[in-house]
Amino acid sequence: MARGHLFSQFAPGQRFVSVGRTITEADVVLFAGISGDFNPLHTDATFAAQTPFKQRIAHGMLSASISTGLGQTLGIFEGTTLALMGQTFEYKGPVFFGDTIRLALTVETATPSSKGGKGVVVFRSDVLCTRKDGATGSEEIVITGTWTVLFRDA
Repeated sequence: MARGHLFSQFAPGQRFVSVGRTITEADVVLFAGISGDFNPLHTDATFAAQTPFKQRIAHGMLSASISTGLGQTLGIFEGTTLALMGQTFEYKGPVFFGDTIRLALTVETATPSSKGGKGVVVFRSDVLCTRKDGATGSEEIVITGTWTVLFRDA
């Protein structure tokens, strides 16, 4: 039996928020190795200290990738997702080593398939960041975008 949500269980305005995940230096090093992206902004503390950020930052795509895993912790996709049809990302701010991110998904639209038994849900996705030093005092959106997902409905 599937634990995830069926298409008919989604309605515009529903919001789902994941647990947090702290971004570590090891995450960045491993991602650089897997992706081949060794940009010194991510991997060279001396270089990064001379940038407007004053320190190394996590790859934007690393944070976006981790957000997809955080989405899985919500349980809404388990056994009911037929396809991830698309994702968009807009980077709004940096994620520093030691910051904690969470994913918020909000249903924008839920459109039934003309073939029946399934439907497409478009979520607004926001990656929320809490700074390790508490500098902002609250979460800020560091990545925003959309997820378009095909769900079964029976």
